[in-house]
Amino acid sequence: MQSARTTPRRRIRALLATAAVLAAATTGALVPSSAGATPATAAEASRLVQEAAQELTVVDEQLHEAELAVAAQQEAARVAAAHAAEAQAALAVFEPQLRAIAKNGYTGKTQSRVAALLTSDSADELVQQMTTLDLIAAHTNAVVSQASAAQVAAEQAQAAADEAAATAEAALRQVQEQRAEVQRRASAYQADFARLSAAEQARVTTAVAGRSLDAPAVAELPVAPGSAAAVAIATALAQVGTRYAGGASGPDAFDCSGLTSFAYAAAGVRLPHSSRAQSQLGRQVSRDELQPGDLVFYYTPISHVALYIGNGMIVHARTYGKPVAVTSVDQRGYRFGVRLTG
Repeated sequence: MQSARTTPRRRIRALLATAAVLAAATTGALVPSSAGATPATAAEASRLVQEAAQELTVVDEQLHEAELAVAAQQEAARVAAAHAAEAQAALAVFEPQLRAIAKNGYTGKTQSRVAALLTSDSADELVQQMTTLDLIAAHTNAVVSQASAAQVAAEQAQAAADEAAATAEAALRQVQEQRAEVQRRASAYQADFARLSAAEQARVTTAVAGRSLDAPAVAELPVAPGSAAAVAIATALAQVGTRYAGGASGPDAFDCSGLTSFAYAAAGVRLPHSSRAQSQLGRQVSRDELQPGDLVFYYTPISHVALYIGNGMIVHARTYGKPVAVTSVDQRGYRFGVRLTG
């Protein structure tokens, strides 16, 4: 009985602990950066826009982590609320028995024993009545004790549910504020990017996202037909040219982890919408070990993910102003690959 009561509480604490770790990783990450001086040259403007693009992808991914933390907190609140409902139902079971005890006027062992003494016709009958009274008293005490324990469990469960719900609501408000800040900064970046010439825009996107390559056919790649990797690659390649949008996971726009989660979902593999969270899945592999279907991660801390398709190429949703594209895997900030399957 004890383990049945503690297990849900442990699960709630575990969920909240997971959410706390995720939240800690993003605390303070979305503080607006201070505005610099007005660029004096086109080259300087191009450099500043490039830096802003990189910063925005980091912030986008940190926001995803915060959203995962909120989801964990909301799940903890749901589990706590279900546990509170179960505890209240367990308490309700004792209500008819408690009402019956009160109705029968049970007032304690002493009064009942006096009544038995006055109404018994023989010693044998007195012993029988007193034995029966002892059994009734023991049962009554047990019912009252169990009801009291159920009451305590219900109150504790409700308190846990209230705390978890309050934590989730506070976290949700914080994420909503962070999302608004990201959108503000994205709008400012896009306005700055639009002021660049076409040549300058091309230089920025190439520096940040890599030089675009022709997208190959899946049949041309060294991947087993029909495998999860092949399905994910085919799905990702079908999105080449689709626009980039922070927080987007398709089908009309993508960010980096949104594209990889969308691609693998087609193969029946569920991935969290966060590059850092995806980097903690599967088995880490080196650059030389990369195989088609591996996820590839960039920067410290991890803030970008791409899908390796073979022959030294990746497909990824890289940054604002740059649609989904195929590029070389060898880009600035390369960290490692992760193998999800096989």
